[in-house]
Amino acid sequence: MSADRAQAVVALGGGHGLHVSLRALRRLMEDVVLDELVAIVTVADNGGSSGRLRGEFDVLPPGDLRMALAALCGDDEWGQTWAQVLQHRFAGDGEMKGHVVGNLLIVALWEQLGDDVAALEWVGRLLGARGRVLPMALQPLDIVAEVSGLDPARPAQRQEVRGQVEVATTAGTIEEIRLEPPGASASPAALDAIAAADWVVLGPGSWFTSVLPHLLVPELRAALINTSARVLVVLNLTEQEGETNGFGPVDHLAVLRSYAPELRIDTVLADRVSVGDGVDALTEAVAACGARLVLDDVAVAPGDGHHDPVALAAAYDAIMTAPDPRD
Repeated sequence: MSADRAQAVVALGGGHGLHVSLRALRRLMEDVVLDELVAIVTVADNGGSSGRLRGEFDVLPPGDLRMALAALCGDDEWGQTWAQVLQHRFAGDGEMKGHVVGNLLIVALWEQLGDDVAALEWVGRLLGARGRVLPMALQPLDIVAEVSGLDPARPAQRQEVRGQVEVATTAGTIEEIRLEPPGASASPAALDAIAAADWVVLGPGSWFTSVLPHLLVPELRAALINTSARVLVVLNLTEQEGETNGFGPVDHLAVLRSYAPELRIDTVLADRVSVGDGVDALTEAVAACGARLVLDDVAVAPGDGHHDPVALAAAYDAIMTAPDPRD
C-alpha cells in the first residue's frame, strides 16, 4: 500500500459513533483521499422503531444501517434533503409514532427485493451516498451480557442481561458479552470488503454494543485478524453511562484486546484533552500492542463527549496519508 494514492477504508461499528466516523470519512472521499468507503454495521438493535420492525417482519434491525446511510449523504441540497427525510421520525399518538422514514424504506426494499445487501445499495443510490453500507451478518442477532453489581447485597454475583438496549443501559458492570445465536455467519460482502481494504477503522461508539460485537462473529473476527489492511482504533472521549462506567482510554483498549488478542493494531487515535494525565499509561498500553499512538483534538469542544466530524476527518487524513512503516 502506498500513501500517494487514494485508499480503501472499511469502518465498523453502529449508531452515533459510526455515524460521526462516516461523516468524517466521507469528507476524505470528496477530497479523493479515499476511493472506496464501506461501513459494516451491527445488527443487534432491539429497541425503538428498529426493534418493532425487527419483531413484526423478522428482518434485520434497520436503524443503525439507516444512520450509516444518512452519514454518507453529500452536503449538497440533494444529499442533505434526503438525509433529513431518511432520519425523520413520526410524532403524534398513532401507531406510526416513533417510526423512522428510513427504517420503513429499507424494510420495504428488503420485502421487494428479497436481498438485504442489494436493497441497501438501492437506498444508497437514491441518496447519492458516497460509499456502501453492509450488515455485519444477514440474520438479526442478540447481545447477551454477564453483569455484576445488580444486587447490592451480592455485588460480585453475575446476572444475565439480554438485548442491546438492556445491555447499553444496565445499572451493573458488564463483565462479558456474547452474541446469540452463536456462530452466526458474516455477510459475505463484508468479508470481501475487509479483504480488499487498505485501512480498517474500529470505533468510536458504544464499546460493548456497537464496536465489540464485530469481534464476536467468528468469520468477521478471522477476517479482521488476517487482513493485510492497517487497523485504526478510535477511542471514545468519555465513559458511557450504564455501558462503560468508569472507563478511561486504557480500559477501552484493554477490553478490545481481551476479545481479540491476535488483532494487529497499527494506530490508536485518542483525543488529547480526554486522555489528560493518563497519557503515559495510554502510551505504554498502545506500545504493548505494537501500535502507534496519535493524540489530536477531535472533540466538538475540550471536554465534550462527542467527536467533531471535521476535526476527525483531519486526523484521519493525516493518519491515512502518512507513509506505511511496513513499506
